[in-house]
Amino acid sequence: MTIDRLIGILAVLLREEQVTAGALAERFEVSVRTIQRDVDRLCRAGIPLRTARGSGGGISIMEGYGLDRTVLTEADRGAILAGLRSLDSVSGSGYYRQLMEKLPQGLVRAGDDCVAIDLASWYGPVLAPRLAQLKDACVRRLVVRFTYCAPGGDSCRTVEPHMLLFRWSSWYLHGWCRERGDWRLFKLNRMLEVDLLEEGFAPRPAPSPITPAERVYPDRLRAVIRFSPEARWRLVEDYGANSFTREADGSLLFRRGFPGKAELLGWVLTFGDQAEILEPAELRGEMAEFAKKIWEKYDR
Repeated sequence: MTIDRLIGILAVLLREEQVTAGALAERFEVSVRTIQRDVDRLCRAGIPLRTARGSGGGISIMEGYGLDRTVLTEADRGAILAGLRSLDSVSGSGYYRQLMEKLPQGLVRAGDDCVAIDLASWYGPVLAPRLAQLKDACVRRLVVRFTYCAPGGDSCRTVEPHMLLFRWSSWYLHGWCRERGDWRLFKLNRMLEVDLLEEGFAPRPAPSPITPAERVYPDRLRAVIRFSPEARWRLVEDYGANSFTREADGSLLFRRGFPGKAELLGWVLTFGDQAEILEPAELRGEMAEFAKKIWEKYDR
């Protein structure tokens, strides 16, 4: 990743008086031209780098310049280290831990490890190689093909990958779906038989993959649900401490909108006998039918 390489280049330049672009290219396994672009980025960011041509030349930081004092505040440093540690939780390779070890010891201070972000999931054995595979496809701009599991059934998708996104406790691929002719988010753990094709593509102008929550979970169906006091911790965890009111008998009255009937009924069923739908009235009948079918399965 570019930010990793930029930090690494700074670390090298702070330790060594001068280094050539060729040596940096070999160290970070990129081309000399890429290193030259990185140097331009660092200069535009305000870091005073000097380049000298010819024999004995190379790249160096101006004398007296210190990364600790000038570039990174304490908050910046903590954020970078927390970010690197979080990426290591899903990389499965220890690469980012090794990258942190390359940083000058002055950058790692007491308190920098007080925040930890774990991006791993139950799908760890599959997730790490899948992330690496799709990241490679994004960087190299290679078309990917996979089977996608969805409520409507499995479908074959051919996608021009744009970026990887972690949101709603899951990893997604944002890309142009050729079958749908539009941008889509694909949850990684529902992608099967992923293949990178030897077919490149020209990048398209991409919209932001960050969709407001109200568009993802619109309030199309308003519901009133009564919960027993034992369900309080779940309501606090799912929707917050202000999502319900306490009644005189100790029960909890919950009012909220849901995208649709399936989402409402599916969520309420996870509470077992601790929840009762009060409104809309027609869903009480449907919930009764669900309960009847469940009873019949276990009453055979």
